[in-house]
Amino acid sequence: MVSIAIVGVRGIPNNYGGFETLAEYLAAYLSVDIKVTVYCSSVDMPDKLKQYKGASLQYIPVSSHGFWGIIYDSLALWDAVKKNDKVLLLGFGCGFMVPLLGSAKKKLIVNIGGLDWKREKWGRLAKKVIKQAEIFLMKNCDRIIADNKGIQEYIQEVYKRDSDLIFYGGDQAVKVAITEKWSTKYSFLQGKYGFSVARIQPDNNIEMILKAMAAQNTLPFVFVGNWNNSAFGQKMKLEYGQLAHLQLLDAIYDREELDVLRSNCTLYIHGHSAGGTNPSLVEAMYLGLPVLAFNSIYNRYTTEDKAVFFSNENELENLIKGYEKINLFSILNDLKQIAASKYTWKAVAEHYREVLCSIN
Repeated sequence: MVSIAIVGVRGIPNNYGGFETLAEYLAAYLSVDIKVTVYCSSVDMPDKLKQYKGASLQYIPVSSHGFWGIIYDSLALWDAVKKNDKVLLLGFGCGFMVPLLGSAKKKLIVNIGGLDWKREKWGRLAKKVIKQAEIFLMKNCDRIIADNKGIQEYIQEVYKRDSDLIFYGGDQAVKVAITEKWSTKYSFLQGKYGFSVARIQPDNNIEMILKAMAAQNTLPFVFVGNWNNSAFGQKMKLEYGQLAHLQLLDAIYDREELDVLRSNCTLYIHGHSAGGTNPSLVEAMYLGLPVLAFNSIYNRYTTEDKAVFFSNENELENLIKGYEKINLFSILNDLKQIAASKYTWKAVAEHYREVLCSIN
């Protein structure tokens, strides 16, 4: 049986981000006939499950966050190449270890996700470190996966390398009916409202969205995120959290609770800008939500130009004020059809299977 390790995630079960979701679904689909091991941080995943969704979980006693994340990913990679036929690297954390692996580099497949070195949350030195890690990965890994056409074009243009285009799935998101339980907890469910969910970091255009929504009173707005995890998030919550028509809710990891909030919204606002196919956007499309998205090449590729786009707070504010003039049904119907044809986890996992099992 072929053995595959997944390196570069905090761990599973997922309560963190897109790569963790990917790891979960690859574990569920691939472990039927492939030995799958997912490397996890014992610092960040204190429950230390031994198995999950068919995959074995291997723990490294280092945090996956910040500078320690590079050490964590490197230790995981060093262990993984010794024990597995193939290793799937997610993100940039393993970059500095990869050149040291000699012939074992033939085992490596990398998906860097977006262009992390462009994210505003990183300082100048951190951006240089991340960019160098990306260079090492692009030059040394045997095969490259891009999750968005824009990333694929970037890899070809900058590194002159081909890559396999494999998206994310969105069919884990389901429509949840509004029950008395949920309408009692969230009274805004009884009316129309705009909605967004994101990590609270500048490159997701958090402040742009909040400014636009604060300046209008046409539609109440609900924003779910990890506000308390950074000084930026705390500042945003302090500045905008007291406005009556804005509700800034802390991160929600219960799937049903999150789905009832987003699947019943009037408009979904997506502000991500730093590249890649964003999981929350794909999920919104699969739910059939009318999406207003930040005007980036990545969001345009993901939605096939079928969303409504904004480039600044004034454009977003005006879209909200005039949203009733937009053909919302046409938008949501187009996006749902795209998601159903391209963004399902079964199709994603089978494409990964082809790539992971075709390397010599």
